[in-house]
Formats: sequence, C-alpha cells, structure tokens
Amino acid sequence: MTDEQTVRIALAGGGAFGAKHAAALKRIKGVEVVAVVSSTLESAERFAAEQGVGRGVATLDEVLAMDDVDAVILATPTQMHAAQTIACLEAGKHVQVEIPLADSLADAEACLEAQQRTGLVAMVGHTRRFNPSHQWVKRRIEAGEYGIQQMDVQTYFFRRKNLNALGQPRSWTDHLLWHHAAHTVDLFAYQTGSPVVQANAIQGPIHPELGIAMDMSIQLRAENGAICTLSLSFNNDGPLGTFFRYIGDTGTYIARYDDLFTGKDEPIDVSGVDVSMDGIELQDREFVAAIREGREPNSSIAQVLPCYRTLAALEAQLTAAATA
Repeated sequence: MTDEQTVRIALAGGGAFGAKHAAALKRIKGVEVVAVVSSTLESAERFAAEQGVGRGVATLDEVLAMDDVDAVILATPTQMHAAQTIACLEAGKHVQVEIPLADSLADAEACLEAQQRTGLVAMVGHTRRFNPSHQWVKRRIEAGEYGIQQMDVQTYFFRRKNLNALGQPRSWTDHLLWHHAAHTVDLFAYQTGSPVVQANAIQGPIHPELGIAMDMSIQLRAENGAICTLSLSFNNDGPLGTFFRYIGDTGTYIARYDDLFTGKDEPIDVSGVDVSMDGIELQDREFVAAIREGREPNSSIAQVLPCYRTLAALEAQLTAAATA
C-alpha cells in the first residue's frame, strides 16, 4: 500500500472509546471509516449517524466479508478482544484492538500466533506509549538526559456499579488487573527500556455483585533496578483517571494523560512533541502509518506480550493468596 491510497477502516464498538476513535480518524488524511458495528444494528446505525462516519452493520462477520475494508479497530468488551482479533487477522484484515489484548495469557499468545501466521499489522491500544506527556519523558531518557528511579502511579475510578465512561450500564465487567494495570505494566517496561523481573500484587475484597476486586496494589522491579508502585481502585470518590509520577535522577514529572507537569505541579509545554495532543489520535496515526509502510507498529502484539505475561503471573499470585 502506498501513502496515497485510502485506508478503509471498520470500527467495532459504538461506545465511549468507539467515539474517541471515530473523532480521531476524521483528523487523519487518507482514512475512511466505511462501516460501524455495535451491539445491535440499530445502535450501529445511530452511532454512524451521530459520528458522521460509514454505515451501520449488524455483525463483525459481515464486516470481515467486505472487500472495501482494509482494517478493523476493535473497541468492544474486553472478553471479545482475543477472538475478534484472531477473526480479523484470519479474514485478511489489519487490526488494532483496544487495551487489553486479552484477559488471559493463553488468548494473548493465540493472538500473537495469528499475527505471525498472517503477517498483517496487529496493534494493541496501549495509549500511554503515545500520549505526548509520556513521549516527552521517553525522549529525555533516550537522549541520556533522564533515568527513572521510580514510577508512582494511581489509577482511580468510582465504579461501584457496572457503568461505562459515559455513565451508561455495561453488558460486561471491567477489571483492574487485566485492563487498567496493563497500561502501567507495559509503560514501565517501555519507558525504562528494561524488562520487568519482579512483580507482586495484593487485592482487597471481591465485590459481591461484580465479582471483581475493587482495590489492588502492585509492585514492579525492572532489570535495571527501577521500581514501580501502582495503586488501583474502583472505590475512589475523587479525581478520576490515572496519574503517573516519574521520580528520576534529574527531575520529577507528573503525567496526567496528554499533559505533563513538574514535581511542583508547574506545566510543561508538550504541544510540540507530536502532530497532535490527543493520544488516541496518535495511536491511530501509528496504526495507519504501519499499514501504509508495511511495518511493525509501536505497541504491536509482539511488543506488548511481555506485559500480559506479567499480568498472568500476578493473577496466579492473587489466586494462590485467595486459596491459601
């Protein structure tokens, strides 16, 4: 595929993150969203009309049979990710799947096998690799100007009922370990440039209705000696989101999504880091560029698989502790 050719994308998932991708894709030259799949044909048609993209389609299978679709972005429930990723690859479609790739190591490895067998572009939405704030820190590290000693990360939501980011009822249950911890586990290894060699986790009580732990604490150590402390909660009635504190040898930085601050909360201008201040858009731009250039994308399945190995090891720890 050449730079001039239009990349025709289908979007699966008409929720909060589907809308973020729809908005981002509109800002990328030479990209057309040709189809949208949601939980029902009616909701897919409504989403397509609201977002001004493509046409509503009833099922992913219909999309995968379309000759005018080059690639699929999956913003569907976590439990569907692995099977849908494999289905896209087997249908000859490049695929970007929202984080997490899977909720088990076996499923994540099956996705990698499908990518290697097909040779198609397969990317996972580990957005923190693309946020301008984290890119700014990464560039200082690569220039030899900064070394991470510790990352202190808070991932906090108030989600005692099964609602999505828009406050609407969810048909599936989110997970602190396999979804929200995945962002930090991957970013820690990516930013330090060193694999995770030690990982520990403890969790609070299991919610009687949701069936998941609502509070969790994770410790990581990289091979180069850097450490990470991650606190996660669905019980936090306060500022929501994920906040990263980089403690390094030449400074302290606080990243709040796309924005960056010093340790004293002074803003740092990161507007010149990339072509956009929207991490989702930058993620989608990388996906499209990798398709056009026929190369492995940043955040490919192969690159993020070590993260899922760590998550599986942490899950085994938690399961053993619960049954001890």
